[in-house]
Amino acid sequence: MRVDPIREGVAVPRGGPAARVVWVLLWFALAAFAAEFVRHVYLKYAALDSPAYAMFLSRRGWLWCHLGGGAVGIVLGTLQFATQRWRRHAWVHRWVGRAYFAGMLVAMLGATALIATSPAPMPIRAAFAATEAAWLVVASVGLLAIRRRQVELHRRWMVRAYLVTLAPVVFRVALYGAVNAGMAPSPNTIAALLWASWAVPLLVYTLGR
Repeated sequence: MRVDPIREGVAVPRGGPAARVVWVLLWFALAAFAAEFVRHVYLKYAALDSPAYAMFLSRRGWLWCHLGGGAVGIVLGTLQFATQRWRRHAWVHRWVGRAYFAGMLVAMLGATALIATSPAPMPIRAAFAATEAAWLVVASVGLLAIRRRQVELHRRWMVRAYLVTLAPVVFRVALYGAVNAGMAPSPNTIAALLWASWAVPLLVYTLGR
């Protein structure tokens, strides 16, 4: 009989009532943050004559691929933090996880095409490529862990994968803050913020464990 690694693996620690309240509040904050980012991106590119398409006019298909897959990844990644606790409905967590991976792979496909055809300076293109590579690495480790029934290891690496998934959100917040602080958005500044948008959260998470 096939053993369900999610149902039979290491249980997710539940903690006391205070910890559960904090977890729920953090989840709602994350969900609201992710939803607002998806809404902002949709409004930015909803009109086909939007000036946001200026440098993507001939590459709109790849852009939509990247944005659509990324939106699915951000939304479903947030949902996964809730479904991991649904022990009686483990199939929901599995299928949401599969959809998350599918959405992110579509986003990676679009990102690869956009990077390859981008006129942006090499530091920026390299930083975008590094973000893509980071997600592929940490998500692959997480997927391999659950295939081996290492549930706790899977959980830790998928948290890392979601932190990288949120890199575009973190980058835009950081860029907005940098510009408001008087920094010029030079190619080197943009590249540095792109690297930091996933490297810093991963470092903080790793050190905080």
